[in-house]
Amino acid sequence: MDDRSWEQFLIPYEQAVEELKVKFRSIRKELKKRNEYSPIEFVTGRIKKISSILEKAHKLNVPLDQLEEIEDITGIRIMCQFVQDIERVVELVHQRGGKDMTIVYEKDYINNQKPSGYRSHHIIIRYPVQTAHGEKEILAEIQIRTLAMNFWATIEHSLSYKYEGNIPDDIRERLRTTAEAAHLLDTEMSEIRDEIRDAQQMFEYKSNMVSRILQGIENLYQRGFVIEATAFQNEFREIRDRGDVIELRQLSRTIQAKIIEVKRLEKQSRQLEEEKEKGM
Repeated sequence: MDDRSWEQFLIPYEQAVEELKVKFRSIRKELKKRNEYSPIEFVTGRIKKISSILEKAHKLNVPLDQLEEIEDITGIRIMCQFVQDIERVVELVHQRGGKDMTIVYEKDYINNQKPSGYRSHHIIIRYPVQTAHGEKEILAEIQIRTLAMNFWATIEHSLSYKYEGNIPDDIRERLRTTAEAAHLLDTEMSEIRDEIRDAQQMFEYKSNMVSRILQGIENLYQRGFVIEATAFQNEFREIRDRGDVIELRQLSRTIQAKIIEVKRLEKQSRQLEEEKEKGM
């Protein structure tokens, strides 16, 4: 295929990876807005380079006119904080199965790690893409792994590329050792998972509270209530230094109550102005 042919061939794959990223990022965003824990930390996606596609085709004896049989030309990678989160993400993918994607099969390299030490959960799906020439169904891969697994896999991939797949035995042995270290890290983090999540939720709660307070103060400044806004700002600085969540929550409620009062006064003022205009 020439460059033009490759561009046309990859169009649905490029569209698929963007759509899949949006779908799973939206799940994370929705859970966050609901103040629920999201098993999805972040999502990335990629299209295989043409050279990698040709190399894969040669390895699998796939003819150039049947490249669509290759399962991982496009794919997304979903990163999780904890190993337990991977199971939840797998459930989320299964829930979408039959709706906007079809699960072909799965490869569980977490409970059945590769000899190299590689761990990840792969799901091969059929995904329909709406193109200018109608619907086209393609194969795509979803990889689900922890941050530690991803760090190790990225390093292993770089070394494999450097040595063209023939990593020296001493380095390969070190990789296996570091894979176990990454696994141990995941295990230890899972042991204190509840404490970590509580700390993260508390931090996020305080951050949201501070954001609401600052937005409320800015709102009052913009409405011309400078004295009240300044007083709230000074109070916020004192509470922020103490870091008291209960005091922050009470201040936020007080500011919101003040804004409601201000809006009521503004409405009354507008009504009086309208009545005066009608009486003239």
